[in-house]
Amino acid sequence: MGRLKIFVFVALMLFAASTAAMASEVAVGYVDWAKIIYVAASLLAAGLCMGLGAIGAGAGMGNATSGASEAVGRNPGSQGKIMLTLMVGLAMTESIAIYALVVTLIILYANPYKAIILG
Repeated sequence: MGRLKIFVFVALMLFAASTAAMASEVAVGYVDWAKIIYVAASLLAAGLCMGLGAIGAGAGMGNATSGASEAVGRNPGSQGKIMLTLMVGLAMTESIAIYALVVTLIILYANPYKAIILG
């Protein structure tokens, strides 16, 4: 029940923040709900994209590091090859988080659907 309350609170704060952000563009007494929903959905999508991208990359890095540690523990003589492979794998895994960051920045600042949705 606590998570639901937190989710509802965060959703309401997103709508409140987007209303304040768009207040300078609207006339008194008129609220353009399309802009408010667009901003709130963009913020939510960016947060989910970066969060899930970071969770995936973190889980992958932890799994790779665990496997490399076990392999070196079983065969210390092959530490050089294992560490080289581990570093290449970690770089590839980190690129997933960087791709998530790029997608998040595109959603926030250069959204190609902005002109289509808002007109």
